[in-house]
Amino acid sequence: MRLLTLLIAAAALAACAAPETSRRAEMELALPPMKTFATPAPLPSRLSNEQIASDFMELSFVLENGVSMPALTRFEGPITVRVTNAQAPSLAADLSRLLERLRTEARIDIRQVPDTQDANITVEPVRRAQIQAAAPSAACFVRPNVSSWAEYRQRRNDPETFWNRLTERSRMAVFLPHDVSPQEIRDCLHEEISQALGPVNDVYRLSQSIFNDDNFHTVLTGYDMLILRAYYDPALRNGMTEAEVAARLPGILRRINPTGGSAASVARIRSSETWDRAIDTAALPRFSRSARLRAARQAVDLAVAYGSNDTRLAFSYYVLGRLVLQDDPGEALALFLKAGRIYQNRPDTAVQEAHVAMQLAAFQLSAGRADIAIGLVDQSLPVVTRSEHAALLSLMLMVKAEALMLKGETEDSERVQQEAVGWARYGFGAPETIKDRLADIEAISPRTRTGGAI
Repeated sequence: MRLLTLLIAAAALAACAAPETSRRAEMELALPPMKTFATPAPLPSRLSNEQIASDFMELSFVLENGVSMPALTRFEGPITVRVTNAQAPSLAADLSRLLERLRTEARIDIRQVPDTQDANITVEPVRRAQIQAAAPSAACFVRPNVSSWAEYRQRRNDPETFWNRLTERSRMAVFLPHDVSPQEIRDCLHEEISQALGPVNDVYRLSQSIFNDDNFHTVLTGYDMLILRAYYDPALRNGMTEAEVAARLPGILRRINPTGGSAASVARIRSSETWDRAIDTAALPRFSRSARLRAARQAVDLAVAYGSNDTRLAFSYYVLGRLVLQDDPGEALALFLKAGRIYQNRPDTAVQEAHVAMQLAAFQLSAGRADIAIGLVDQSLPVVTRSEHAALLSLMLMVKAEALMLKGETEDSERVQQEAVGWARYGFGAPETIKDRLADIEAISPRTRTGGAI
C-alpha cells in the first residue's frame, strides 16, 4: 500500500463497454519537469497532552509484534547520518529537508556526514528485490547494531541485532530501495529514520501520524515531530524504565506543548491483536484475494465495537471497498461513503478524507458528472498538497483533467494534465507507470466509451 493504487477501476467501472484505445496513451508522453514540494507546513497536533502521553508510552515500550521493551532506548549526544551507495538523484535533497525538519521541529541534534565516515545511522539503498527477499511485507526497514547491507546479511540471525534485545542506540542501518519512485524513497526515509531515532511501534488508531501502518500519512506530521521532541527531551535518558518515563512525561509535554493542556480528551479503545491481524491480511497483496476479502469483512465486524466514529472502522470500510471494487462497484461506493462520513466528522482526519474523496471523484467521473468530480478534487487539493502526497495529488489532477476534457474545456484540461504529470514524475517515477495511470483514468471516462465529449 505504499503507493495509492486507486482505481484500477477501468475494468470495474467500465465493464459494460470496452474503452477505445486512449489517444493520450498512444502518444509519446511529453514529460514536464518533475514537481517537488517547497516549504513544509505540517499541521500541529490537536490532541490533549494526556492522549499524547498515552500514545508515547505505547509507541516506545511495545514492539509491533506485541513484545514489551524493558527500557527506553535512544541515541545520546549528537547524531550523525551517512548515505552509502547513493543512486537516486532525489535522495540527497529529501534527506536534507528531513534532517532540517528534525533539527527545527523535533529539536534533535542531527546532521549528515560524508559516506567515508562512520555514522550513527547509515542509509543504504539497495534493489527492491533485495528488500522483498529479506522482508516480504516491507517496503523498507531499519535494523539495529549494523552499518551496512553486507553486515546485516551476515548478522541477520544475531540476537544483538534484534529490537527486543536493544539496550542503547549507537548504530542503525536503514535499507530502502533505489529503483522506485522518488516519493517511495522519501517516504522510506521519513518512516525508517524516525524509527531509528525513536518509536519502535506502529499503532493503527493514530490518525495524525506516520507511526501507523495505514499509510495515509507519508511524511512526518506535526504530531510525529512532537513525539520525537519529547523522546529527546533532556528530562529523559537512555535506559529509563516505563515507570520513570511515565512520571516525567506530563511535565515534558506541559513545557513543549502548552496548548495540549487545554485540549479535550477523547476516550480511546485499545486495539486488539485479532483486528490488527485481520486488517494486515486484508491490506497485503501477498495473500490470496479470497483470504484478503474474508479478513477485510472480519475487520469491519470487529471494528464496529470501537464505535461509529473510530478511524479503525473507517479504515476497515476503506480497505474492504478497495477490495470489492472490481466485482461490485455499488458495494464499494457504499463502503467509501461510510468511511468518508467517519473521516468527515473528525477534526484530525482531513488526509484520510481526501483519499476517500479521490475514490468518490473517480466514481463521479465514470458516471459523467464532471462538475461534481472537479468539486471533490478541488476541495481536497490543499490538504493533499500540505501532506506532500505527490502520487495522490497527481491522480486527483488526472481525474480533474479528464473531467475538464469531458466538458469540452480542452485547453484547461491539457494544462491540468501537465501539472498532474509533473507531480506524477515524483509520485510514480517511471514514464510507463505514469502512462498507465493516465490510461486508468481515461478508461473510466464516458468520453472514451462514446468517442467524444457528452
